[in-house]
Amino acid sequence: MHRLFARAVVVGLCFAAESGYSQEAATAVQEVIVPAVSLAEYYAPTAMPDRIILSLVGDPSTARGINWRTSPDISTAYAEFAEAQAGPLFVNSTQRVTATTEAVQVDSVTAHFHHANLIDLKANTPYVYRVGDGTNWSEWFQFRTTPSENTPFSFVYFGDAQNQIRSLWSRVIREAYRDAPQAAFILHAGDLINQAESDSEWAEWFAAGAWLNAMTPTVALPGNHEYTKNPDDTRRLSHLWRPSFHQPTNGPAGLEETCFTMVYHNMRLIALNSNTQLAEQAAWLEQVLAANQEPWVVCSFHHPVYSTGKSRDNPELRNLWKPIFDKYKVDLVLTGHDHTYGRTGFEVPGLLTVEVGGQDVAVADQPEVNLPTGVQALDSAGTVYVVSVSGPKMYDHSRMEFMKRIAEDTQLYQVISIDGNKLRFEAKTAIGELYDAFELHKTSPGEKNRLVEVPVTIPQNLRPTPPPAVAAEPEVKN
Repeated sequence: MHRLFARAVVVGLCFAAESGYSQEAATAVQEVIVPAVSLAEYYAPTAMPDRIILSLVGDPSTARGINWRTSPDISTAYAEFAEAQAGPLFVNSTQRVTATTEAVQVDSVTAHFHHANLIDLKANTPYVYRVGDGTNWSEWFQFRTTPSENTPFSFVYFGDAQNQIRSLWSRVIREAYRDAPQAAFILHAGDLINQAESDSEWAEWFAAGAWLNAMTPTVALPGNHEYTKNPDDTRRLSHLWRPSFHQPTNGPAGLEETCFTMVYHNMRLIALNSNTQLAEQAAWLEQVLAANQEPWVVCSFHHPVYSTGKSRDNPELRNLWKPIFDKYKVDLVLTGHDHTYGRTGFEVPGLLTVEVGGQDVAVADQPEVNLPTGVQALDSAGTVYVVSVSGPKMYDHSRMEFMKRIAEDTQLYQVISIDGNKLRFEAKTAIGELYDAFELHKTSPGEKNRLVEVPVTIPQNLRPTPPPAVAAEPEVKN
């Protein structure tokens, strides 16, 4: 209907021009009547697969998971795969897996979300796959399974995307891919979108990553914006979260696919859900770390342990989780939420504790100058804490003195590389500049890492500091 309407407009403009009307008037008519594209219509599901996303399932050397979406016309869907070859003849030796299918209501229409696992793959081997219904197929995508032995690897970490995802965030994920095309996976630390139940925002997020999502596995953690309110004012996870992703369910009950752990080579990744059930996760975290055998441990969740904004402090989370990070010497904690950048060294504010039943228990206290609530002095447990942002929404930074590098108004992505006993962290701007970097070196087992600061050449990007207020002089009367 829009095309017919537009054609009628063109005919009308030609008639207007022949009749002596001014070009300005004709242009004004055209500007008024050109319709806006309906996002619901633009992103509506069809029989052609979309929102294709690769995930890590089980042993990354032998398995991958795939999720995608179609219209409800497709009730049976498949994934076809084969070992990749230099030429096209792999199409003669494909295997087919039948997907599981779930109907989900989105924007007053129904969509079918599909999931398939590719298992019993060969380690360190390139594979191709496509998804479809037997008639309508996606293009062939390619990935490589993980080597069975420990080898150097990298992954990409993003803070909040959240706003103007298609227009202003898409360039960041694409720049990150250009920088680290062989990344093992992409980690998102929450607030992927702004409105939990907005299907068009989810569509923008998937469109921004496009085919990258289908070739590099995604690990996604929920932020507060992935939660929405129930009629009774309780909060629940978006009903689009679990159909869109496929992640481990080995965390506490009720937090499936939002709190979990996985191993990639010599690194244990622990994903926590900082929105709810903090105490239950603390007990689970203790169990996971007590049994851990991997030399590197990276934890990620949405709300920072050390916020970059004084009014956004999270003392309950810090009091529950930081003592466990300290006890097991967690190497790196990656967060988002605060829409600025902040990275600590080893010296971070320590917790104030009191003796309860013969044990020291962390408690909240009144804040001291330039320290978050619940702290009284600096300690040096050996964990580096990072807050970052990849989208365009920006806040003020409180500029804590214990943070080694900070930024405002800067879209960033981070590339983290592990090679044996060395971890290298690089934060880069949306145009690929190295903004912050450091290395962690393993020393003796059970001992604190050695932290090496890597010099960077560009200055910190900070807003001008407003001058302090000056009291008005008293009026002098004659």
